[in-house]
Amino acid sequence: MRKKFRIFFFVGALGLLAFPFFMYSDHQKTFQKNTAENNRQKKTPIKNISYIHSWEKCQQNLTAANITGFSNLPQNIKDFLFYCHCRHFPMLLDLPDKCGGAEKSGDVFLLLVIKSSPANYERREVLRKTWGKERLYNGMSIRRIFISGVSGDSYEKERLNNLLKLEQQEHRDVLQWDFSDTFYNLTLKQILFLEWMERNCPNARFLLNGDDDVFAHTDNMVVYLQSLKENNGSRHLFTGHLIQNVGPIRAAGSKYFIPVQVQKSDTYPPYCGGGGFLLSGYTAMLIYRMSKSIPVLPIDDVYMGMCLAKAGLGPSSHMGVKTAGLHIPSKKVDNFSPCFYKDVLLVHRFLPAQMYLMWHSTQNPKLKCDDT
Repeated sequence: MRKKFRIFFFVGALGLLAFPFFMYSDHQKTFQKNTAENNRQKKTPIKNISYIHSWEKCQQNLTAANITGFSNLPQNIKDFLFYCHCRHFPMLLDLPDKCGGAEKSGDVFLLLVIKSSPANYERREVLRKTWGKERLYNGMSIRRIFISGVSGDSYEKERLNNLLKLEQQEHRDVLQWDFSDTFYNLTLKQILFLEWMERNCPNARFLLNGDDDVFAHTDNMVVYLQSLKENNGSRHLFTGHLIQNVGPIRAAGSKYFIPVQVQKSDTYPPYCGGGGFLLSGYTAMLIYRMSKSIPVLPIDDVYMGMCLAKAGLGPSSHMGVKTAGLHIPSKKVDNFSPCFYKDVLLVHRFLPAQMYLMWHSTQNPKLKCDDT
């Protein structure tokens, strides 16, 4: 029975699928002809207010197993190739009015878009109390959103989903989709958020896109963004820790492993480190439009650079963004002295307790530093 079903699936898929998913190898070009309209899911109405926008579950593309060398790839790469055509997943937790509705979303000056896995409760709680606190600063509105998938098996998955639901009820700051929240799905998480933004918050002026373990000096960010006299969010901005003249890591043991079956090219376009970067609302929407015609790459920050390159734009470097960490040259001083952090925009990475202490230390009006 299973063999008959697979035969039926493949025959049906050959007549339906046309969307391009790979552009770098002959095998990927064959794959793009075999996988598309089957996954243009239809919207279905959901009664529960937390499940407002939903899509049918995306199906595995078994023809990916025909790619040369597939059997020798690590399982996470195999999983990526099976599902990389999937761009729509059921939405479990939604916030359609987070920005006051699409029409009023221009009132949001800085939208904090924080990637967070379901289990990272302590990180989210600390961020809500520190740099991620929703507030006005210099008269500008700061709003916060955590973006998440699902993780865990069976009962653990159910418990973590319930945890996010409770957080949502209390804080109204979680977007969650029904896909596996893994490292190689971070690009998918970005695409799903941008789709949500286009629908619900298209006019937000600026965004901080970052991880839940960075120390972000959001007050400094507002000051910096206000200083851009000719850009109120309606022009291109994409800035952070600039990375260029690099390419895919081919070592299978690396966290960032990208085999030729995923990308044949040996070079990446310039991009900013994914720990955290600032971009304008204009650029966010431009990236989303470009993403619709660019095959998914599992390294999310590189993928953003690819979208910018297709638009004929690029990222810029900001010396205040330290996604590789803050280098303190002397071992005779405290690496976590707030004086090193009071003027930065973002530093990666911090434990929750360190984050809580650093935020309050840098906010202390009595902080004295030797700036000479």
